[in-house]
Amino acid sequence: MFEFAMPWAFLLFLLFPLLVWLRRRQASAALRVSSVAPLLHSGHSWAAMGARWVPFCLYLALALMIVALARPRMGTQHSTVKTAGINIVIALDTSGSMAALDFKSRGEMVDRLTAVKEVVNRFVAGRNGDRIGLVVFGSEAFTQVPLTRDYTTISTILEEVEIGAAGQQTAIGDALGISLKRLEDIESRSNIIVLLTDGENTAGELAPSISAELAAERGVKVYTIGVGSKGEVPFLVNTPLFGKRYVYREVSMDEKSLQNIAQKTGGLYFRAENEKGLASIWETIDRMEKTEVEVLSWTEYEEYYRSWLYGALFLIGLYVILSNTRFLRVP
Repeated sequence: MFEFAMPWAFLLFLLFPLLVWLRRRQASAALRVSSVAPLLHSGHSWAAMGARWVPFCLYLALALMIVALARPRMGTQHSTVKTAGINIVIALDTSGSMAALDFKSRGEMVDRLTAVKEVVNRFVAGRNGDRIGLVVFGSEAFTQVPLTRDYTTISTILEEVEIGAAGQQTAIGDALGISLKRLEDIESRSNIIVLLTDGENTAGELAPSISAELAAERGVKVYTIGVGSKGEVPFLVNTPLFGKRYVYREVSMDEKSLQNIAQKTGGLYFRAENEKGLASIWETIDRMEKTEVEVLSWTEYEEYYRSWLYGALFLIGLYVILSNTRFLRVP
């Protein structure tokens, strides 16, 4: 951020015409002659031409001094968040069923995971002061991003998450368990888990009901989101015999279990069957879990007036030397 601390100093440029007029009046000839015709054929030496340009050193020096007076400077803004915010862990299902193509983005069919990542990215970008972590799960569950306020890193890593990264099955209970573990790392006045899945618990060591009870005991609120439409949904498969083609399969979702998890922990259950509904759900969660953030902002400036002032002093010195030596004027 470049600025002038005292921009009113540029008003001094309005005095330049008066300064030039006064100097020309002072430098007018003291001896008047009836004709200058004998001097017209005398030629113009470089010294005579240089004498005309010497005063410009003084004018330019004054201009540089005015710019220096205006104090050009470059500022860097800093801010410090003074609130602990809330901790949010997003538990994202990456099992094989998330490859179902029942969502649309910009008029094109996309898989469930792609649609979810787009909406989650917007949600993360809209938060301020909260710590957000990312847990991915399939047959297993693991931490992809620990709790952090570095939202750019979260978005970058989220883009790299792929279907099947944690296996093809669905371990909902383990995903909640890992999320609870991450929330223990950093204390906060409020802890939230947002669980997104399109299936039912088919893997893992912890049952979803047990994980929900642990969350309730620790005061962790869990929002559950069931992703995908009901009935048969299209999948894009690639086989050596038939190549790429669409096949329809039915994916079962244990909505009752998701509802129980939300109810036990004081959260809410949502069903998202399209991108618009999914975006609306995240907007609802965003409004319900807003944090009042107090931010201290300040700016560090680096002053540049010295360079302009040094240039002005150099030109003034050059003017004094030239006007009193080679280009000395004698009235």
